[in-house]
Amino acid sequence: MDQKFSLSKLLKLGQLKTNEHTVMAILAVIVGLAAGFGAVGFRHLINFFQTLAYGSPNELLEVIKTIPWNYKIFIPAAGGLIVGPLVYFFAREAKGHGVPEVMESVALRGGVIRKRVVLVKTLASAISIGTGGSVGREGPIVQIGSAIGSTLGQALNVSGDRMRALVGCGAAAGIAATFNAPIAGSMFALEVILGDFGLATFSPIVISSVVATAVSRAFLGDTPAFIVPAYQLVSAWEFPIYLILGLFCAAVGVTFTKTLYRFEDLFDSLKFPEYLKPIIGGLILGVSGLYIPQILGVGYGAMDLALGQQLAWWLMLLLVVAKLLATSITIGSGGSGGVFAPSLYLGVMAGGFFGMVVHHLFPNVTASPGAYSIVGMGAVVSATTHGPLAAILILFEMTGSYEIILPLMFSCIIATIASGQLMKDSIYTLKLARRGVDIREGKEVNVLKSMHVKDVMSPHVETVSEEWSLERTSDKISKSKYNSFPMLNSENKLSGILSFNDYSEAMFDEDLKFIVVAKDLASSDVVTVSTDDDLYTALGKISRYDFSTLPVVSPHDPQQLVGIVSRRDVIGAYEKAVLKKSLFQN
Repeated sequence: MDQKFSLSKLLKLGQLKTNEHTVMAILAVIVGLAAGFGAVGFRHLINFFQTLAYGSPNELLEVIKTIPWNYKIFIPAAGGLIVGPLVYFFAREAKGHGVPEVMESVALRGGVIRKRVVLVKTLASAISIGTGGSVGREGPIVQIGSAIGSTLGQALNVSGDRMRALVGCGAAAGIAATFNAPIAGSMFALEVILGDFGLATFSPIVISSVVATAVSRAFLGDTPAFIVPAYQLVSAWEFPIYLILGLFCAAVGVTFTKTLYRFEDLFDSLKFPEYLKPIIGGLILGVSGLYIPQILGVGYGAMDLALGQQLAWWLMLLLVVAKLLATSITIGSGGSGGVFAPSLYLGVMAGGFFGMVVHHLFPNVTASPGAYSIVGMGAVVSATTHGPLAAILILFEMTGSYEIILPLMFSCIIATIASGQLMKDSIYTLKLARRGVDIREGKEVNVLKSMHVKDVMSPHVETVSEEWSLERTSDKISKSKYNSFPMLNSENKLSGILSFNDYSEAMFDEDLKFIVVAKDLASSDVVTVSTDDDLYTALGKISRYDFSTLPVVSPHDPQQLVGIVSRRDVIGAYEKAVLKKSLFQN
């Protein structure tokens, strides 16, 4: 049941000479274009701030060698000085890696994201990365792209499921444009953000990914993110070794996830203004960068060296630990940036270290260490995100190496299973779980169970009578903002529900206009909630049946209609409760 005068309703009324799939395809193109240009602009903005900070937009690992030691310390702190107040005062959702906030908006707010998030997240993350923050650019562009999709959906007042699809389009387009990987971008949005592989969602997301990739390639070139030598599976005996690699990467991924949030707790416990904490993180990072410059920035330069087998085994092991801590400090202190690229970084170093060890022990049956670096990248990403399909595809597209696909698939699945046994939440869902939000259920259980339907329902309900003619019913519905109506019998008892879909075909048949009554068209299978039901129950029914509203009945009489409750009512009550709790804690 949809309360809104939605895009679907316009289509069905014939006010638009096309179908909804076509419209969604057009909207997907628009989101793809916007997110593609957004990704390109975001890259240029990062280069701008890096040039402002370090004097050059080139690879940071090389640039940092040319600047004085005191600059190396204070530039990340200066970035924190700007980012902290920017996020704290204008859009707190821009703090951290961004993907959990998108997932929460999809699960709890129907995909609605505040418009200002686009600007604040863009600036905050570009400054964090440009001044040396140990974070990635994929999380921000996912949040930016999702916010673009949500903004378009809000402007057009689309229905909840279409809003979520547009958010997914933005997320997919962001990943696709950032990594030049349209298939992986689509899979990331479907597997991680939405958890929905339905055709109605799949099609626009693919379109958006392709369009965003085309924009990215036009401005940034059509080259893989990483240039790697050709590798292949040397022997079937390597599969047990790749199994061990998957387990090792699972341990790395879980350690990264737990360390990240322990540092968040550490910085949260500091008796210090929250908007100034990124300065502390920046100073720690700057001092660390004096001795280990490979940990600064996104880290693609160091990753290329590892893939090219130009780093010693002990250095790669050291960089696993150092990067893990550096990213945890950057994000934990309040910096803004993604965790996907750091996961790739940890994977390439862990895999390279592992590859050197096994190649030294078993040189005749193992590939060169670079092969294990590539597989390690995907395995750690799988372990941290719990999204093996996206990890496999993104590594395949980023490297263009088909020969490594079998061990990549094997290790990614092993890493996902092992990490799931060690920790049920991914690096994204754990952030929400720590707030009490169970993303698998799509609701904040404690808050929702503490409130009841009677607290948020509207007692004013637009109804239709069983005996109304088709003409009278059509007149009623055409003048209403709703497109579904509880139906009452002669005793004013709830007897059914009449939706736009129920009468839309019959309303154009002149022969039926004075014969058919509302009772003939309505559905008698009515899903309801009572006034005593909690909002957890109400939202469960709304989500399960993809309704926007539910009739509310008396707990003593399931046919006594007393009001109506909408998805918007439930989410609004949730947001107010969470805001109240947040203000109380602060």
